[in-house]
Amino acid sequence: MPYARELEALRRAGRFRSRRLFDDSLIDFASNDYLGLASKKSALRRACRLLERYPVHASRASMLVNGYHPIHEVFENEIARFNGFGSGLVVGSGFLANLALIEALVRRGDRLFYDEEFHASGRLAARLLGDRAIPFAHNDPEDLRRKLRRFGGKGRRIVAIEGVYSMSGDLAARGIFDVAEEEADLLIVDEAHSSGVLGDRLLGIFEHYGIVPHEGHIKMGTLGKAYGSYGAYILASPSIVSYLENRGKPVIYSTAPSVFDTALALVNLRRITRKAPTLREKLAKRRRIVREITGISVSSQIVPYPVGSDREALALQRKLEEKGWLVGAIRRPTVERPILRIIPRLGAKASQLRRMLHDLVELHG
Repeated sequence: MPYARELEALRRAGRFRSRRLFDDSLIDFASNDYLGLASKKSALRRACRLLERYPVHASRASMLVNGYHPIHEVFENEIARFNGFGSGLVVGSGFLANLALIEALVRRGDRLFYDEEFHASGRLAARLLGDRAIPFAHNDPEDLRRKLRRFGGKGRRIVAIEGVYSMSGDLAARGIFDVAEEEADLLIVDEAHSSGVLGDRLLGIFEHYGIVPHEGHIKMGTLGKAYGSYGAYILASPSIVSYLENRGKPVIYSTAPSVFDTALALVNLRRITRKAPTLREKLAKRRRIVREITGISVSSQIVPYPVGSDREALALQRKLEEKGWLVGAIRRPTVERPILRIIPRLGAKASQLRRMLHDLVELHG
C-alpha cells in the first residue's frame, strides 16, 4: 500500500485526518459560518430566483473566455463599492486568490514580506519566490520595519497579512498598517476571517481600524465563511485587477467561479449590509459569554481553547460530541500547540453556547 508507513506514523502521533460526515443533530461550534447564513433557506430561495432571471446558470469556461456572468459583475461592483475599493474580481477560492496575488504581483526584483502565521496558501505561494519572500515575526510591526529596510531592494515591497488569523483569532496589529504605509508599496490583507465579523458595518479589519482603502491596499476575502457560500474575491485598484486578469494564473486558467455560489453570496452580502447593527451586537454577546465562562477574551469569532496534546484534543472533541456539541480539534503541524477551535457562531443559540462551554470546562477541568 503506497504511503502505508507514513499513514501509520500519523495515526501513532494522533495526527491522522480523514473526512467525516458529522451527525446533523450536533450543534455546530466548529464551522466558519460565523453569521449562521449557510442554513438560511430564505437566502437559498432568493439566490435561485435571481439565477432564474438569466438564460445561463453555470460558468461554462474561464472568465476570460465566456465564463464571466452578469451576476459575477454585479457582485464585484457591489462588494467593491461597500468596501471603498475601485474594483473587484471574483475567484474560485481563497486559496486560489492568495496564489494569484502573490505569484502574479511579486515580479523580478520585488520582495514579499509576509507574517509568519500567514495562511498556508500564501506560504505555499511564497515558496515559489525563493529568497524574494521574507517572513516577519507574527504581528510584530517593528520586525516588519527592520526587514523592509534591510531587504527592501530597489523593486516593489509587498506586505501580506491576515485581518484575523485563522487559528489564534488574533487581529492584525494596527501598527502593521502604519509600517506598510510608511515603508512598503503594497499591502495585501487576507480578510477571510474578518469580513462579516469586524467593523460597524461588518466590512472587516479596514473598517474596524477606520482605514480608508487607497491604491496601495489589496483586500482578499472568502465567500465560504461569514458570507455563507463558496468562492472568493479580490478588491483593489482597477489597474491591479486588470493586471491580475492578465497575469494571475488561477484567474486565467481556472473555470469561472460558480454562478450560483456568487448569487448566494450576493444575497447574503446585501443581508449583512442591511442587518449589520443587529448582527454586530449578537456577535459581541457571544464573545461576552465566552469570556464569562472560560476567561478567554477574544476580539474575533475564533476561540482557541488550549489543550495539552494532540490526543487530548481528539479525546475532548469526542466527549463533547457525545454531549451533542461539535468543535474543531486542531493539531500539529497546523498549530504549534494543539487547541480546540471554537466558533461562537450565530447559527447556534446563545443558550446552547453557554451549555457547551460549561460542558467543556467540566470535562477539561
